[in-house]
Amino acid sequence: MSINVRISKGKNISIEGSAQKILKEISSDLYALKPIDFHLLTPKLSVKVGDKILAGDPLVYDKDNDSIKYCSPVSGVVKEIQRGAKRKLLQIIVKSDKKIKYKKFNVSNHQKMDSENIKKLMMESGLWPLIKKRPFSIVADPNEIPKSIFISCFDSSPLAPDYNFILSEQKDLFQAGLDIVNKLTDGILHLNVDGARNDNDFFEQFSGCQVNKFFGPHPSGNVGVQIHHIDPINKGDVVWTLSPQSVISIGRFFSKGIFDMSKIIALTGSQIKDRKYFKIIQGLNISSMVKNNLKKGEKRYISGSILNGRKIEKDGFVGFYDDQITVIPEGNYYQFFGWALPGFHKYSFSRLFFSWLNEKKEYVLDSNMNGEERAFVVSGQYEDLFPMDIYPVHLIKAIMAEDIELMEKLGIYEVDPEDFALCEFACTSKIPVQDIVRNGLDLIKKEC
Repeated sequence: MSINVRISKGKNISIEGSAQKILKEISSDLYALKPIDFHLLTPKLSVKVGDKILAGDPLVYDKDNDSIKYCSPVSGVVKEIQRGAKRKLLQIIVKSDKKIKYKKFNVSNHQKMDSENIKKLMMESGLWPLIKKRPFSIVADPNEIPKSIFISCFDSSPLAPDYNFILSEQKDLFQAGLDIVNKLTDGILHLNVDGARNDNDFFEQFSGCQVNKFFGPHPSGNVGVQIHHIDPINKGDVVWTLSPQSVISIGRFFSKGIFDMSKIIALTGSQIKDRKYFKIIQGLNISSMVKNNLKKGEKRYISGSILNGRKIEKDGFVGFYDDQITVIPEGNYYQFFGWALPGFHKYSFSRLFFSWLNEKKEYVLDSNMNGEERAFVVSGQYEDLFPMDIYPVHLIKAIMAEDIELMEKLGIYEVDPEDFALCEFACTSKIPVQDIVRNGLDLIKKEC
């Protein structure tokens, strides 16, 4: 039974730099797997520099569960293993073969496999990390049984990729992936779509899932918001989530028997000249995409959304869970009386400047904080942007006080850092609320 959910709280941010619906295929000599993409993973290396590998060979495994492998997206030679402070493993860089060679897996009888055999095959092949669990937003524990599985088929964040466009030519693989994912739960597989679009009939053709429609501004596309309104998480509950392209990767694996991590990403941002979609292999070095395609000036390169993506270098690599690369101006400048001067070309959620007069106008935003951290007071600002039945400021302050009992009462299990990204963007107090929420979730997981 389909559910319609209407959200009034939130805000769509009008930013210049969305991608045209033009698809181009691109490759690189270098690819990387970044263990830092998998929160709380304790990685152990399976390779050393100079090793020859196939696509699907494990590069690292999880120390806490050595059955879960993290595999190379390409064949080639391990070129470099980069470490950070205290020898933290940052990324394993592979120099790719010109023609990718794949490790073969036996999937001939996957239609008859039960959930346990599917899990074992997904863990061995490197597919399992595509599934994340809520609460905590970490790689799912294969020993748990989720009460439901959620797939958000639209992203309401600024400059986000259009999944209707991405999925349009991959319907068979998407259905094949849904059939596999359906075996992993006794509950409902929820497929959530943007109810305001006219082309949602596209998703009605898929079987084995419940299609729900969401109406309203960002963050209506956040899977955490969707879970809250359809199947809320209480203490002890487990819900799994996947992205639409993760479902396609699973469908492709069980159709072909190879770890083919091809995906489509959007190259976005006001500092890009020619913005479009690119078909890549996961972990691509972005230099091949942005070369000769940048405007003048210093730039901030982001793997993911402008609201909650990770900063990377101009020769960095696409994050494991990211479906877009965003390039915006670097905000390393100061403005004398910047808040007091007329702001005809500035964007604000309040009426301090004039952006409220024309909300359809697209603005060029940079990484400047436009101020420093100041007193954090209850102003009602977060409440206008946070579409959950939760008191966001009270929860943040409970996390800052490390009051575990109060955190639980205020709904810590239902939230994720990305659910507070819009609040952080608008925050007049300049509080890093996404980091605070992540620290709170880590504390809960450790203590409870």
